Amino acid sequence: MKTLYLASPYGFSESQRNMILPKLVDILQKMGFVVWEPFARNQDLVKHNDPYMIGQADMNDVYNADGIFAVVNGTPPDEGVMVELGMAIARQKQIFLFRDDFRRCADTDAYPLNLMVFAGLPNNTWQDHYYTSMPDINSPKKALYKWLHGI
Repeated sequence: MKTLYLASPYGFSESQRNMILPKLVDILQKMGFVVWEPFARNQDLVKHNDPYMIGQADMNDVYNADGIFAVVNGTPPDEGVMVELGMAIARQKQIFLFRDDFRRCADTDAYPLNLMVFAGLPNNTWQDHYYTSMPDINSPKKALYKWLHGI
């Protein structure tokens, strides 16, 4: 099974952690991924209030996962997610972006976000790696589904 690191700011908000994050994890797990969700994976480190070790654990998970599914909501998106995404791009991981935030946060009309966010995606088919709604995530027409099934 392929591992997918879920980079998101949803764990910092109690309502998002309890309502949105579980739905997102559930969709990805039902597709067939092993989801590495850092807020769940690092609960022991959070209890011991060890931010350095949390960062190291997250970095190691990004490095060791097969791909990354990054929630890039916000203007600008969460800086931690952006760092994790940058690490994944540098490691040439499979990258998938989720943004159901209608606000634009771009320096060009070609992309809905800063162009560097798309540096790890294919030039002509980046839209296949970009998701704008939860129902869209498991679409057989999109890159995440195709990557999981070797299409």
